[in-house]
Amino acid sequence: MDLKKIVAEYFTFTRGNRIAILAIVFVILGVFFLPDVISKNSAPKEIKTDTAWITKMKILEQRESNDPSFSDYNENNSSHYQYDRKANSNYPKNKVELFYFDPNTISEEGWKKLGLRDKTIGTIQNYLNKGGKFRKADDLSRIYGLFPNEYERIAPYIKIGTTIQSNNYTENQYPKNETEQTAKTYTSKYSIIDINTADTTALIALPGIGSKLSARIINFRDKLGGFYSVNQVGETFGLPDSTFQRIKQYLKLETPSLQKININTATIDELKTHPYIRYVLANPIVAYRNQHGNFSTIDDIKKVMVITEDIFIRIAPYLKTQ
Repeated sequence: MDLKKIVAEYFTFTRGNRIAILAIVFVILGVFFLPDVISKNSAPKEIKTDTAWITKMKILEQRESNDPSFSDYNENNSSHYQYDRKANSNYPKNKVELFYFDPNTISEEGWKKLGLRDKTIGTIQNYLNKGGKFRKADDLSRIYGLFPNEYERIAPYIKIGTTIQSNNYTENQYPKNETEQTAKTYTSKYSIIDINTADTTALIALPGIGSKLSARIINFRDKLGGFYSVNQVGETFGLPDSTFQRIKQYLKLETPSLQKININTATIDELKTHPYIRYVLANPIVAYRNQHGNFSTIDDIKKVMVITEDIFIRIAPYLKTQ
């Protein structure tokens, strides 16, 4: 084969090929040289620091130290601003007098003598007027608006539920009998009720329970067939856990009287109406019974594949075999 033809065949380019080769060459050159060009153009300019203000500050400081009249001028000039500690609301304007006190009985005038601000005193009075009570010294630190430094100042003088005597105050400064008041025994205004016998009226009397929640509790109790534990009340639909924890102390269970379902005769429809069983357990229970015969004891229900130990403990009190 002729060498010239081979060379001509492989090294002859059309106009389109030449344009493509030139484009590739320009791209390659751009990749290599463009970063250098950009870095040179975007080089950070030297920032000149303005030190004129430093010079002026030194001149002012020198004048203030050498010329007392200049300092007097600054103190009287309204355009001169400085931090005034006395203007800070954290510091009482009146003279502070520390003395032993009971935060539940001290008067408004007494709080002022301790150095508390009017706004903070108002917050404390509102808390007490709404039935609040300080049971330990640390409770006072939770008052909104009472600064930590204020609490630390008066904390060593807090005496709750004790008789406080002071010669620094007259009867006009302390309401009569306030300094002689001692801690009183707390008496609950709510009655203890039996969860299996209580009606809607008894439930509504509990804190946080209205007509809807009381009806739901009784409806849940009826569907279960009675409660065997106080904690079951907390499972009532729509009853917040915070409300249940609040009323739990007023609930009791004396003699559980539960309505039981005969698992040897009950149909799927009868079983699935129970809140703890439903269709998901009712169907396999009846299917197992139809295949293996009646259950001899309640424990035999554990042979059903879906009945775990936890489920058995939960539903067993509501089941019977005869």
